Amino acid sequence: MKLPVNDAQRRAAIQALERKIPRRRLASYPTPLQRVGLLSPADGGPALWIKRDDLIGFALGGNKIRGLEVMLADATARGADTLITGAGVQSNHVRATAFAAAHAGLDCIAAYWGKPPAQIDGNYRVTTMLGAGVYFTQDDDRASVDAAIEALAAQLRGSGKRPYPIPRGGACLMGVLGHVLAVCEMYQQCAELSLGPDAIVLAVGSGGTHAGWLLGTKLLNLDWPIVGYSVSRDPAEAILQIARLANEAAAWLGFECGFSAADVQVEGGFIGPGYGIPSPVGAAAIKRLARAAGVLLDPVYTGKAMAGYLNGLGAGAFDACGNVIFLHSGGEPAFFAGNGEWLNIHPQVL
Repeated sequence: MKLPVNDAQRRAAIQALERKIPRRRLASYPTPLQRVGLLSPADGGPALWIKRDDLIGFALGGNKIRGLEVMLADATARGADTLITGAGVQSNHVRATAFAAAHAGLDCIAAYWGKPPAQIDGNYRVTTMLGAGVYFTQDDDRASVDAAIEALAAQLRGSGKRPYPIPRGGACLMGVLGHVLAVCEMYQQCAELSLGPDAIVLAVGSGGTHAGWLLGTKLLNLDWPIVGYSVSRDPAEAILQIARLANEAAAWLGFECGFSAADVQVEGGFIGPGYGIPSPVGAAAIKRLARAAGVLLDPVYTGKAMAGYLNGLGAGAFDACGNVIFLHSGGEPAFFAGNGEWLNIHPQVL
């Protein structure tokens, strides 16, 4: 594999990737890349930029749309009539999948771990409103969703349907390719701004987004360190998952990258009480960014990742950086689930 070494070669590589990767566009691009007032050099830290995939413009936003565009193209090429996926009831990915299915005229089934919730709110409200069928595993083990997806797909095949199963979080080869295209997009934005990011910071859940960014930066030969903050699983497990997914996607593209655990940086310590459960440090990070920059994060992914970044900033982990880009992967509907006690806010009644 011959890696590009200058702007012209990178643009040629981007064009080749865009031709190679199937995509059924659901949104308009590029999403904004904004510098925010918080944590500017005057505050003693690097300039903070936010890649606003929360403003992606389809299905209430979120970077899950990028992977779904590739998966939807693959699904329709295979003649699928039903998308099946799963996660927790407040899953951004499941909500986005239900929107994609509705847009394409396909059926959708969502498999959730555990039992039906007492309230129909947040992402779960949107998913059910879109007409997706729902199935609950009655098991609080998140891995129970994986078996449920396969069982539901087999059941549909037996009845003559053509299901397209999508793993939890969209963490699969096709989903990774959508995030490779996100790297291509942001490279062109940075080139226009003469911006050389010293670190890319993102939340790590199922690993597909991080894998796409790892592979995309490799294919464009960019010196962009990617720092992930786990919001879902042990960092060691996440690292292996990311390397595996990146290698699978690279092989599909015809490249042998040979990613290993040493190529992946994922930090732990910010999951809080558990996946999908708001944390005090995440809530503090959400309030800080919203009040300083007018940008709303979510309590499941980006709030916890921002808490990790702020902690790293205080510990000097980003002292050598001039510019940091934080990937805002969306997820705001989860902010409006429940009664919001986790925010610990008190109205200022005048």
